[in-house]
Amino acid sequence: MRRPYFLGHSDWSGDQAANFPSSLLNISMEQRPGLPREVTTKQLGISVEELLVILVIEDDQNVQGIVEEALTDGGFGPAIAASGEEAVSLLKGDRSKYRALVTDINLLGRLDGWHVARVAREIDPNFPVVYMSGKDAEDWASKGVPRSIMLAKPFAPVQLVTAVSQLLNIGTPTA
Repeated sequence: MRRPYFLGHSDWSGDQAANFPSSLLNISMEQRPGLPREVTTKQLGISVEELLVILVIEDDQNVQGIVEEALTDGGFGPAIAASGEEAVSLLKGDRSKYRALVTDINLLGRLDGWHVARVAREIDPNFPVVYMSGKDAEDWASKGVPRSIMLAKPFAPVQLVTAVSQLLNIGTPTA
């Protein structure tokens, strides 16, 4: 029997996962969507440098790896920051490099994901933001930036790729 592949809770048993929709349970390590990284970029005929770069803020290395793999499989180039301070520095240093922000809420350091998203929106009012959290999802309506998406952990990696794609496809108005 294959174990379900959930972002944030890969150690869940079948009983715990039974309450989730079957569409989430059908995603497993063996059946995960997308192609391996090296195949994706080769098949697309582009280099990693040409991918849309998504700034990811996550302090848990296990979750970092899953998020990085999901985004890469989805055709994006993830850039990982472990703290809010590091992410703000990256955004202020070269905002044009990043096309979207994916952030956990509780991070190492003084700044949380809510704050980093507000900074991103101060730099660019239309900057796409996807939040992911295991315990703070209920605060999204009051603390999240407008036109953002909250993914409550656990979620399937394909949901992250879909959320990022959805916000990027909305597009930003041209001046």
